[in-house]
Amino acid sequence: MLYLSQMLGKPVVDAEGEKIGSISDLAIQTGEVFPRITSLAFKGPGNVPFMISWRKYVDEFDGDAVRLACQSTGIRFSYLQDREVLLARDLLNRQIVDTQGMKVVRVNDLKLSESGSQLRLLGAEVGIRGILRGLAPWVENATVAVARGFGKRIDEDIIAWNYMDLLDRDLSKVQLSVSHTRLSELHPADVADILEQLDPAQRAAVFAHLDDEHADDVISELEDEFQADVIEDMDEARGAKLLSGMDPDDAADIVRDLPYEKAERLLQLMGVEDAEDIRKLLGYRDETAGGMMTTQYVAMATDDTVEDAVRALRDLPEDHPTIHYLYVLDDYDKLVGVLSLRTLVLAAPETPLSDIMFTELITALPDEHEDDVAENISKYNLLAMPVVDEHGKMLGIVTFDDALDVIEEDVEETKSTNTMRLTVGIIGGLVALVAYTLVVLQVAGHLG
Repeated sequence: MLYLSQMLGKPVVDAEGEKIGSISDLAIQTGEVFPRITSLAFKGPGNVPFMISWRKYVDEFDGDAVRLACQSTGIRFSYLQDREVLLARDLLNRQIVDTQGMKVVRVNDLKLSESGSQLRLLGAEVGIRGILRGLAPWVENATVAVARGFGKRIDEDIIAWNYMDLLDRDLSKVQLSVSHTRLSELHPADVADILEQLDPAQRAAVFAHLDDEHADDVISELEDEFQADVIEDMDEARGAKLLSGMDPDDAADIVRDLPYEKAERLLQLMGVEDAEDIRKLLGYRDETAGGMMTTQYVAMATDDTVEDAVRALRDLPEDHPTIHYLYVLDDYDKLVGVLSLRTLVLAAPETPLSDIMFTELITALPDEHEDDVAENISKYNLLAMPVVDEHGKMLGIVTFDDALDVIEEDVEETKSTNTMRLTVGIIGGLVALVAYTLVVLQVAGHLG
């Protein structure tokens, strides 16, 4: 196998053995699973850059030099084509999304395969060996040998080209056929994990290549501290459109973290109904039942039948959140009962909902702290808990996944606190040990 780092700087000699320059780069043409090397870039006398066709002029690379199949006088120089990418300039030391491992890595070297005079790009070396090899081959060999002496292995870490997506590049100059299309094929949670590892400019570049539906899902999966940043850096018209397509509670959480002027402009660009739903939720304090609830639920009247409820469920849009319960309200929108889908399915179509609904309700007030709400959802094994005002009027629901987020945050805070306590304890122990040592040394000095 061969690496780009082993080729850069090596001589380029013509058919008569005359050196005409040194290798500065190799080009590939995108669109192949393992693309062929199509062009050779080298620096001639006075460091003047040249480029020639690999297939037309290169006879072989023997490890010491690239040998051409003709004399220097027979060479016709060429230019980088639209679909060609330079390995050293456009890939080496750049950030790559590994769409198989779903992580962001840095390219430390590029692995090539030889077949006669033809070379192909196999993938990127993203591990420590690529860094060591870049310093000098003997550094890599020595480090691997020392590690082996201690019973350790330092293996290559290669990402195949067909699992790579270059991010850190000038899109106006380099166009890759694999450009962010593979990210759209990943689960939104996996894309979110990748985006959280990127800087703001790179995140914006990725979002520019995601359709609105996929971008909505990805934003919902991002950690809270990234969501508002993504929307804030986005074109306002698209930001408003994406927020309109999200669940109202998720959208309200993002808007709450935006600067006031930006938030107002986005709300004004939304549809009236979507903006009104979000504004209602913004009226509740953060970390309360009202602040975490959604207004998307299915409510029926007391005199509706099972058939009416089934018809209402069928009429819901495809993107409506998952339904766990149906809520039964009186003429004043007061919550009087709840029934599960299982109860609904097992009942006869003509059965009034008031005959089968569950009336012993477990609810939350809008000002109730989110920790208490999450605890009760877990305690009573609920998939959703209704939020009502002091008169029992239905306001919204807190779903199990939102409660789970609160529980996870509490667990992380506990871990962080315990880690801090452990660190303080260790530091305190070290201080005590140092003090004890000083005392011992002082006593030893007096005794001496």
